[in-house]
Amino acid sequence: MLENVPALKDDPRFAKFQEAMKSMGYYGEPEIHDASKFGVPQRRKRLIYLAVRRKYPLPKLDTKYPAKTVRDAISTMKNAGFSGDSLHDMPERRFQKTQELIRAIPKNGGSRSDLPAKYRLVCHESTDGFNDVYGRMAWDGPAPTITGGCNNPSKGRFLHPTHDRAITLREASLLQGFPISYRFKPEHGKSAIALMIGNALPPPFIEAHAKALAEAIQKIN
Repeated sequence: MLENVPALKDDPRFAKFQEAMKSMGYYGEPEIHDASKFGVPQRRKRLIYLAVRRKYPLPKLDTKYPAKTVRDAISTMKNAGFSGDSLHDMPERRFQKTQELIRAIPKNGGSRSDLPAKYRLVCHESTDGFNDVYGRMAWDGPAPTITGGCNNPSKGRFLHPTHDRAITLREASLLQGFPISYRFKPEHGKSAIALMIGNALPPPFIEAHAKALAEAIQKIN
């Protein structure tokens, strides 16, 4: 099993890799899947390549999982800073001007494009891209892709739907599909933990693939 960014599917080097796999008796087809179709409260497209030896059938993935939203994942969290969960309580420090900008973003899905002119940054006005920067998540849809910058609103749509702050690392891990009991060591620091969370494959997503592989093997054995 191999996982990577969707663009790898059209890379000539990946085509050579698949030919090498076939020469060793493996076959399979790369597919692009969205984690939100597997019970993860997040839009996240990834390339998955499952290769099996000739005697095994290709796994059939079950994508009939109930859709989950940001509300499903984090709406019952206690107030950040006072929850007793070190991952949820890590402090957030922002310049006053940045905090004012965050407060001005409309709740539940608002974007920096909704800001009054006095809050608009020159760098944002001069580009047509990065529209999710300083955006809020929406309660009743999946989160955007959780990245290694998930605790920084300047790196994507990582503001809480209604609270005037970025999502906490615990909220990011829940949106990534980790169980709430999963432990990250606070001594690693916020940036390192955010990177671990953002670079992870959502556990429910990969569980679905592992289950399909196990079922394919059991049909033969």
